[in-house]
Amino acid sequence: MLQINAKSLLKLCVIFIFLGRAYQYLFYNAPFRALLWDENLLKPLVEQMFNTNWNAYVTDLSIDKYIQASIKTNGLLYLVAAICTAFIDKSNARYLKYPIMIGGFLLALLSFLTLKERFFQYGQFFEHAIQVGIPFLLLHVIRKDGFTFQIKFILKVLIGLTFISHGLYAFGYYPIPGHFIDMTINGLGVSENMAIAILKTAGILDFAISILIFLPRTYKYALWYAFIWGILTAFARIVAGFNADFIFASLHQTVYLTLYRLPHGLIPLLLLILAASVKKKDKTKPSLLIKTQLS
Repeated sequence: MLQINAKSLLKLCVIFIFLGRAYQYLFYNAPFRALLWDENLLKPLVEQMFNTNWNAYVTDLSIDKYIQASIKTNGLLYLVAAICTAFIDKSNARYLKYPIMIGGFLLALLSFLTLKERFFQYGQFFEHAIQVGIPFLLLHVIRKDGFTFQIKFILKVLIGLTFISHGLYAFGYYPIPGHFIDMTINGLGVSENMAIAILKTAGILDFAISILIFLPRTYKYALWYAFIWGILTAFARIVAGFNADFIFASLHQTVYLTLYRLPHGLIPLLLLILAASVKKKDKTKPSLLIKTQLS
């Protein structure tokens, strides 16, 4: 039963990611222009192959409409991937796996574009480790019909990369994002200096958790912390942006941010479920041995 719950939870995490990104692409934006408006990279291609002046290219409204249309199209692909994730099982995986794989590759592309937009701060890329990795892991779990030791280890690696990368921003290795400070101030009602101190402490804990999840004596405590902290930071987007006078508008602006971050807390919970499953199996072994001996 716990094994089934773990698989269902993994599915739910993938659905949350695809739905969150679909909402972002359909109603807001994506960093496609970080690549398509890269003058150093594309200027020779645009001016020589297409015989178009670079300034004319970046200011052409029709081209911008094509870029926006491609963003919306990618949003629809994410939506299709979410629907396929909801219905996929071993019997239909042969067909439904392809939209999920496409969605996974689009998530990897998004991580690269975000990395480029943030001037190659590599922490930004690896902060998406859980989001990019689990669609492919889900397909492997469905094909193998369960969670192998290797899958569990990879999930820990994805958690570690995500939390280390988040910690690099919270601690201040990279400039602390303004919205991190705003969320802490709005959520806890503290001063800016106190918010920065809290974030730095959280960053240190992120680093520690990324190590402790691999140690036999501490991994459960670390996973519980990762679960609670991941859920809190996901819902912090809604809390920080909530406006009682404009409820639906504020939810429209923040719920999708929470959706694709929920797996940062739910994947640690999934590993806790799997650990409980193994413990339950170990407890049943002696009774099975006694029955075998008596018979």
